[in-house]
Amino acid sequence: MAFEDDLVDYPVARAVRSFTLTGGRTRPTVAFPVEATIELLPTGQRHWPDTPLGRVARSCHHRSIAEISAYEALPIGVVRVLVGDLAAQGFVEVQQTMSTAASAHDRRSLIERTLSGLRNL
Repeated sequence: MAFEDDLVDYPVARAVRSFTLTGGRTRPTVAFPVEATIELLPTGQRHWPDTPLGRVARSCHHRSIAEISAYEALPIGVVRVLVGDLAAQGFVEVQQTMSTAASAHDRRSLIERTLSGLRNL
């Protein structure tokens, strides 16, 4: 039996620290909650490179910060910083979250989207 037969394929650990993806920044330039829905504006609809920023930008279509984080397998802090950069540059719009005046339909819709996102994890 060869030594190679004993090797098992393990997932490769992330070799890059989170703060290197954001240039050392830990706070977004725009403050918003993690449940805020992000919408890619027409100015942001372009060919994005395959970088963390580009992947996040391509994922900003009616998804929350938390959903983008799960979908792209990036830490939520990194996603908040990158989405903040995209918002500051005018590529995305942060949608208003629920207020106390939200209708029952809006609240139910939010709960359904949240459950759907959790199921997809």
